[in-house]
Amino acid sequence: MLDKKRLHKRAAFFQAIRFFFQSQGFLEVDTPIRQPLLIPEQNIVPVPSGTHFLQSSPELYMKRLLAAGCEKIFQVCRCFRYGERGRLHHEEFVMLEWYRLDADYTDLMLDCEGLFCFLQSEMADCTFPVPLHEPWERMTVAQAFQKYCSVSPARAIQQNRFDLLLVEEIEPHLGKEKPAFLYDYPLELASLARPKPGQPKLAERFELYVSGVELANGFSELTDPVLQRSRFEEEYAKMDAGSGRPEKMPELFLQDLGRIDQAAGIAMGMDRLFMLFLDCDSLGDAVTFSPEELDM
Repeated sequence: MLDKKRLHKRAAFFQAIRFFFQSQGFLEVDTPIRQPLLIPEQNIVPVPSGTHFLQSSPELYMKRLLAAGCEKIFQVCRCFRYGERGRLHHEEFVMLEWYRLDADYTDLMLDCEGLFCFLQSEMADCTFPVPLHEPWERMTVAQAFQKYCSVSPARAIQQNRFDLLLVEEIEPHLGKEKPAFLYDYPLELASLARPKPGQPKLAERFELYVSGVELANGFSELTDPVLQRSRFEEEYAKMDAGSGRPEKMPELFLQDLGRIDQAAGIAMGMDRLFMLFLDCDSLGDAVTFSPEELDM
């Protein structure tokens, strides 16, 4: 349980985040926490809530707001992912997501740099683990595998070991001296990201690391509804039949997606980021009540 001093710090942390985005012209929005359908992701197990699911991300609904004409939006919200428990994982956590029309993943990188520097100035009594002066480190996935790993990204995907090798051999080296962007993922791991122009085997996607901790996943949005439907179908084919997810397409989302020309969006873990500002080693020390402190 956080003591009174740290509760005040946590409140100031979220107030500063909201002030930063509002000062940049972003509109704060809220979307349904209980959702009838979720993005198909084989590595995420949803938490049922009656006939619906607790959101693992507000992404689908925030993109629909972009399609409705919102240009710059952000949201701080609770997300849920069943079975995630550990030093850096809780089943319930706070996510920050923001989206921009007429932007790409490089614009999101600049947003991250500005946000972190602003938070550092607003939380002067906290010591961030690495310097935040620009420029931050930028390394492609191919460069990271060549430098830290024994196989190429293509071979790692072929062996179904990409995530394992990323976590065990690459992530511990990232963001040690300053925050690091790991970018240009293989297209097979594009998620909802668009292919990179001129390099169609890559996706305009990045992850942000500090002290070996992954904080954010951002990308230039895929706005082609036909291609997005195909990717969803491929993901459903990989998923376990007992996952509990209805294999049903989010048709309203796909319809709205076709009304977006160019956009970029990012999800950032707030509890992890606050943990770093507190110089803690575990999420349990950065949230008001850790899972172990709840009545079961």
